[in-house]
Amino acid sequence: MTDTAPLVSIPEAPVPANGTAEWFRGAGAYRLRAALFLPPPSVNGGKPRGSVVLSGGRSEPIEKYFEVVRELQGRGFVVLVHDWRGQGLSQRLLSDPLKGHAHGFADFVEDYRCLLAQFESRLPKPWVAVGHSMGGCLTLLALAHGVGDFKAAVLSAPMLGLQTGKRSKRASRALAWIMSRTKPDEYILGDPGDRHESTFETNILTHDPKRWARNQAQVAAEPGLKLNAGTWGWLDFAFSASAWLKRAPGVAAIPIPVVVLGAGEERLVDNADQCQITARIPRGRWLEVAGSYHEILQETDAVRAVFWREFDAVVAAL
Repeated sequence: MTDTAPLVSIPEAPVPANGTAEWFRGAGAYRLRAALFLPPPSVNGGKPRGSVVLSGGRSEPIEKYFEVVRELQGRGFVVLVHDWRGQGLSQRLLSDPLKGHAHGFADFVEDYRCLLAQFESRLPKPWVAVGHSMGGCLTLLALAHGVGDFKAAVLSAPMLGLQTGKRSKRASRALAWIMSRTKPDEYILGDPGDRHESTFETNILTHDPKRWARNQAQVAAEPGLKLNAGTWGWLDFAFSASAWLKRAPGVAAIPIPVVVLGAGEERLVDNADQCQITARIPRGRWLEVAGSYHEILQETDAVRAVFWREFDAVVAAL
């Protein structure tokens, strides 16, 4: 299925040039959205340096990464960016489309495999995987399952573990396991947690007011992009994914360089779990980005420069 899909354009974030979106079928024939962007002819003589597969985090649509797409195009890369099942304009998992839900991680990994199969002939080698938060976790899961002929990966604040506040991780995971089998479709602790109604002053995602406002404006322009808090099913998936990555032999068999950047002022995912899992990757390297909230690629220019420094070093070595 290759029907054209829409992309949401606003003055603060117009659709990048040389790109189109389309629908494709994921696991279970779910209707998913992806977009492919080509570098401009003026860069590198019109010859692509390779391709980047860009995977956003929970609740993040394709549109949120238009700025990153342009930066990658300017570096000479073909860019493939997509909406995970259950978010963006991809097919939602529940009758209430605002609930962030999941049924384990196997379908996500298969969706990623289907994504690459759909676009493989249009992705010049070498391939580099870039993922943020949940997208970083799922990218690592795909690599550990041998999905895709990637030569490197750069992960921004990947969800390799969750912060659980005053509750212990053991107790939190046990509660998620029980609730996901009794009330999987209900919000965690009954809280819809509409992040799109927060203010910049109370947000824990970025220190950059312009990028925060831009991301809010995109959802206001297209309410179909909106996603509220996760369900018990989603929370159980997050804990299960982290536990799998801590013990599965596939992680220790990942042959490519994997750079993991952790946010120095992280409030959502667990940097200690990032370090533990990164240490299992033979060519893995963990780096803390000082002064950054969770969304490193949506942060201030100074913070984002750290990510691009690491990315450029990785691709230069290919």
